[in-house]
Order: sequence, then C-alpha cells, then structure tokens
Amino acid sequence: MNRLATLITLLSWLAIPAASAPQLGHEEHQAAGPVPREILERPVVLRTGIGVLHEKVSTSSPEAQAFYDQGLAYLHSYVWIEAIRSFHQALRLDPNLAMAFLGLTDGYIGLQDVSTARAAFQRAYKLAARVSKREQTWINIRDRELDYLEDSNNADKYVAYRRSISEALKANPNDPWLWIQRGLADEGSPFTHGQVGGTDTIAFYRTAIALAPDNFAAHHYYAHTLENLGRTKEALEESATYLRLAPAIPHAHHMHGHELMRAGRPEEAIAEFLKAKTLEEDYYRTENIPSRYDWHHAHNLVLLAMCYQSLGQMKSAEAAFREAFVVPGYTDFLDFNRKAWPEFLLERGRYNEALDASNELSKSPWPLARLAGYTLAGQALLAMGRSDEAQDQLSLAERETEHLPANFVASSPFPSILRADILLREKRTEEAEPLFHELVKMTVARPGPDAWSAARFELESLAHRARRLDDWNLSESIAREMIQHDPMYAGGYYALGLAFEHAGRSSEAREQFLFAKRFWSKADKDLPEFHHIQDGVLAHR
Repeated sequence: MNRLATLITLLSWLAIPAASAPQLGHEEHQAAGPVPREILERPVVLRTGIGVLHEKVSTSSPEAQAFYDQGLAYLHSYVWIEAIRSFHQALRLDPNLAMAFLGLTDGYIGLQDVSTARAAFQRAYKLAARVSKREQTWINIRDRELDYLEDSNNADKYVAYRRSISEALKANPNDPWLWIQRGLADEGSPFTHGQVGGTDTIAFYRTAIALAPDNFAAHHYYAHTLENLGRTKEALEESATYLRLAPAIPHAHHMHGHELMRAGRPEEAIAEFLKAKTLEEDYYRTENIPSRYDWHHAHNLVLLAMCYQSLGQMKSAEAAFREAFVVPGYTDFLDFNRKAWPEFLLERGRYNEALDASNELSKSPWPLARLAGYTLAGQALLAMGRSDEAQDQLSLAERETEHLPANFVASSPFPSILRADILLREKRTEEAEPLFHELVKMTVARPGPDAWSAARFELESLAHRARRLDDWNLSESIAREMIQHDPMYAGGYYALGLAFEHAGRSSEAREQFLFAKRFWSKADKDLPEFHHIQDGVLAHR
C-alpha cells in the first residue's frame, strides 16, 4: 500500500461514528456526537471575513439563503460547529430548505457523527420533490456518499458514489462544486474532506479554480493536495490565496503556517499559528464555547509547539504542548495526537513526567491512543533502567494492535519503536538495526505537513536513543537522514556532530556544531544542546 493510501486508511478507520441517534425532525434534532446539541442549535448572526461562497438554493427567504451560504463557507474551512449553527439558522427562516438539511449532513460528517448526518439527510430527502433538478442531483450524491460511509469496506458503494458525481458532471460540466466534490471523492474517504489529495485530485481542483477563481474552498483543498505532494512553493501560494479570501478563519492562518514552516520560515509560521490561536480564543470567549469542542484548537497548538521546538525555544514549545495535552480528544485520532507531549518529555530526558503522561494516555477509551500510551511508557521505563516493566508495556501495546487494522499496524511505528529499543538494549544489534532503519523509512515517507514537521523530532528521538544505547554508527546514519529530511533543522547537525565527536573526527564535529549553532541562533539561552555546541566548537578549534 502506498503512503497516501495508508494515510487514507488510517483516517477512515479513525473516524469512528458516534452512537446511534434517533431520526427526529429539525425542531428536535438530536446531536449524538461530541458537541452538545445546545451549542450546535444556538442562534447565530451573519459574519464577515470568513470567505464568501454562494450556491443558489430553493428558498424565498434572502436571509435563509445568506445563512445557508455562511454555513457553506464554514463547512469548507472545517469550522463544523459554526457551519451547523448557520444551517440551523437558515432552517429557522425556512423550515423547508432542503439544502440546509444537506449542509447539516456534511457538518455532522465533519464531526464524525454519521448517524445524525443520516437523520439530517432523511429530512432533505423528504423534501426532494420540492427542489430544483440541480439540488436533487446533490441529494442523490450525498445519499451515495452516506451509503459508502456507512459501509466503507464495500467497493461497489464507493464506485456508486463516484459514479453519481461523474454523471452529474456530464450534465453540468461547468459547475465548480461538482469538480470540488469529485476531488473530495477521489480521496477514498468522506472523513478526510480534502486533506489527503494527491496526484489524481490536482485536475479536479484546478478545473474548479478555473471556473470560479474566487472559490476559496477549491484553493483550500488544492493547497492540501500540493503540500501532500511536497510542492511547497505552489502550496504556499495557494494557502496565501485562501488566507486572503478568508482572513477571519483560524484554519486559513494555520494552513498558511503549514506552508511557511515547510518553506523554512518558522518565525513567520509561528506568527500565523499564534494568529489562529488568538482568533480561536476570541471566538470561545465571545460565543461561550469550550475549546475542547473544537478539534482544531489542540491541533494548532501542536504545530505551534513544533515550530518553537525547531528553533530550540523549548520553554515556549513546552507551554504549547502541555496546553494541547490537557484538551481531551473526542475521537481516536484526536486522542492519539496527545502523544506529542510525552514524546517531547522523552526527548528532553524528563522520563518520570513522560511516564505519567503516557500512563494517562494509556487510559484512553480508544485502542490507538492506548497503543501510543503503552509504547511511550515503555520507552520511559527503559530509559530509567526498568527493562522488565518496559517489556510489560510492550506486551500491552502488542495486545492493542489486535484491535487495529492489519495494514495500519504494518505502517505504524507503534509498538515497533519500543521493540527496537529493547532489542538494542539487549545488544541484539542484528535484529535491532534493520528495525530502526525501517522506522526511519516509515517516518520520512508519511505525507502531509504535520507528518513532515513531526518527522524531524521522531528521527531526532531515534538518533538519541541509538546514542544512549551505544550504537553510534546507527545514530550517525539517522542524523544524516534528519539533515536530508530538513536541511534547516539544527538538531540533525547536532546529532551528526555528536557522532563525529565520538569517533574522534574533531574538525568534522566542529563543522556540524557550527551549522547547528547557526540554525539555533534564536534558541533559549539555557538550551543544553547549545551549551554543548559552544564547548565543542571551542574544544575543536
């Protein structure tokens, strides 16, 4: 399975539908997902700066049309709560607005609440006879999409979903929304919603942009496609267009931060992540909505923390990682991502704290988060010399893999990373080193900006553990991979300098330390690595 297909499989599997919800009418519409019904059904006002999208729908109420368009704008920026509120507001003004029920369907899919999405869809379906032929086409497309979503292992249903869009395009080839939907469908899962596009989605989004140059949704999804393909310069341009068209949307700033980070402009990226954070916090305060209901909040904090970490600003990184960790995840994927905090603690040598955080993760209701928790707890225990307990954690982690898809387990570093550590600790080098090298390949192969950023520190951790377990050749090899992965990250040069220093290659060590010193020029003044670099440079003059 290629790396993009692996990611799609992971995201599809992680998007676990919420518990079954009753099929009720709009006035009693029950939210069975992670966000309370009271929040999702609060009245909302029309807003500016969120991007302008328009799709003519069957309603005699200009206000209902306006709130429908607002819901559409929020929907295509992943602001699920406000999209759903806006569609509900449109339905207050026109209870027979079928497309607003269809918008709710998409919003609840975004919240990974499939049963409530189906309930909303049924209301749209009952109104199908009253709407235009174009809207009936969209009801048919969404029906096929839900059919596939409810039975995602059924290839025939996936084919039927894509065919429904292709047939609509034959009749309406100049409709940009159909081209966008065709791109979304090509990802293989409705849950990924534009985030994992690849080579095959380029033409669909470019066609949509050609037909509607100011459609920010097309620019948004095209930027994701480009970043997944490593086309950073083009992705940076597309994300800038998205941000220009939707400046009040946190994700637009966050997305531009992605690309700035990948382009080697971390300080500018930090400014965008901070802007996203400020917009979010203003929204939570103004609307009285707890941040835990917004999936984007912790995600943005983790990327912000990684930017600080890349600059050697560990105090700021720690604050952001810690803040993200305390936000409970309401899906397996969100809870799994809380692993960033214990990973950071492990890399900083704070093993007792890492163990505590990992043990908390191990109590998750979801197997993937527990898998990460047991693996990281084992690594902390191994670093503290508690090998028997580390082996126990490995056994628990391996047991969790029984609850996960085989293709995910084959492409995941968990629990293999702990197994490799234990083998190296036991001096079983011939078994450990190939496993380490496989982990390196797996780490750098993952697509997307988040994975690319995280890979720097995951490789750094592998090199660190190889040094700690006295395999300096392995550590040197991983350090070279770090530099190849990101030539502007100081940690790679530092790790290579340590390997040269250990081998007695003083002049080469000094050269690498000087590179590290340059890229850590904005680091915390008490960064331990920086002090070692200073001492090493002076010693090797």
